[in-house]
Amino acid sequence: MRHALIVIDFQNAVLSEPPAWQADTMLERIAGLITRARAAGVPVIYVQHDTADSEWAVGTHGWRFPEQIAPQPQDHVSAKHSCDAFRQTGLQQHLAQAGIETIYVCGYATEFCIDTSVRRAASLELATVVISDAHTTRDRPHLAAPAIVEHHNWVWRQLLNPGNPVTLCTADAVPF
Repeated sequence: MRHALIVIDFQNAVLSEPPAWQADTMLERIAGLITRARAAGVPVIYVQHDTADSEWAVGTHGWRFPEQIAPQPQDHVSAKHSCDAFRQTGLQQHLAQAGIETIYVCGYATEFCIDTSVRRAASLELATVVISDAHTTRDRPHLAAPAIVEHHNWVWRQLLNPGNPVTLCTADAVPF
């Protein structure tokens, strides 16, 4: 079974003020995952969000990936314009053409792009592994970021029913 690491939206905007919760720790952890994946020959796929007239606008500093995790020529980058990494993108086709059946997901923002993309991947019957300690978000008016992360990790664990192949593991437990 072929697998890939998917880094969703962990762009420079994540590090801008106010930075996402544990942004520096997540950056280091994601960099380690990328290094391990490349060393094992596991494809690294980047999903890059853009929103016009924002710090996420194409070509801006916020839109680019941090230097520590910047895509390399062998990596695939998939541009997106909504929370869903599969909506109006070539990601699903790329995964199919590469024979990828299992995806390991990390990045930003837990309750938006990570959650939407995880649920979509599961509905597409991709074996989906959320790296439980390698996704983050910002505090929201009604809930602090650590609670959002904890809540979504709990929700995804409840999706372990037949026909919905979502599981979780920590960065240290990823098998590459």
